[in-house]
Amino acid sequence: MIYVTGDTHGIYDRFSDPRLKGLKTGDTLIICGDFGFIWNNGKQEAAALRKLSRKKYNICFIDGTHENFEMIEKYPTEKWNGGKVHRISKNIFHLMRGQVFSIEDQTIFTMGGGESPDIEIRFEQKNWQSREIPDRDELVEGVDNLSRLNGKVDIIITHEPPSTIKDFLLLKEEHPAAITGINSYFEQLSKTCEYSRWFFGSLHIDKFISSTHISLFQNIVDAKTGEPVRK
Repeated sequence: MIYVTGDTHGIYDRFSDPRLKGLKTGDTLIICGDFGFIWNNGKQEAAALRKLSRKKYNICFIDGTHENFEMIEKYPTEKWNGGKVHRISKNIFHLMRGQVFSIEDQTIFTMGGGESPDIEIRFEQKNWQSREIPDRDELVEGVDNLSRLNGKVDIIITHEPPSTIKDFLLLKEEHPAAITGINSYFEQLSKTCEYSRWFFGSLHIDKFISSTHISLFQNIVDAKTGEPVRK
């Protein structure tokens, strides 16, 4: 089985959630960005990664905007289930941008990254990383990989949503986040690709926008059906 949840931000308690107790050997949990356990290489972080490496299921994550990209990119790159990953441990994988994975009977397109809503503050504080924004090569690779499948995948997993979805979700916000280039890229994909589910995590809300678009934060859902996992 494949499950999906939102940003974990290095909070180990998220993996103590009773809803994860039913995951079996060979199951896969995918995190929609901001994994947060590869950040400062400290003792606490290393201990958390060791505990996660002992989980019986696979833990996969796409990158978000609050990541230590330099650290992540030092891990070895390899092929896993048809797509490129950084292997963090025997069961922890960073699903790289613009890839298509075949996990169980599902084809899954991944594109991490985005643009931080607090980009100006982080730039002033000199802790902004330009690698948070997908580059042209990654975007083109994503289109090429989708084209090889005639634009048909079962599941799309991104950190950011398409622009119309972002507009809808932030309609009532006093200061809504800006629509960026990656949102527009996803908007084009949403019009040209066929898919059953699209999961994203950047907005930190749990909301079923439609039968296809699902915003995740603390919810855990079945990737194939979109149904929430119950405690």
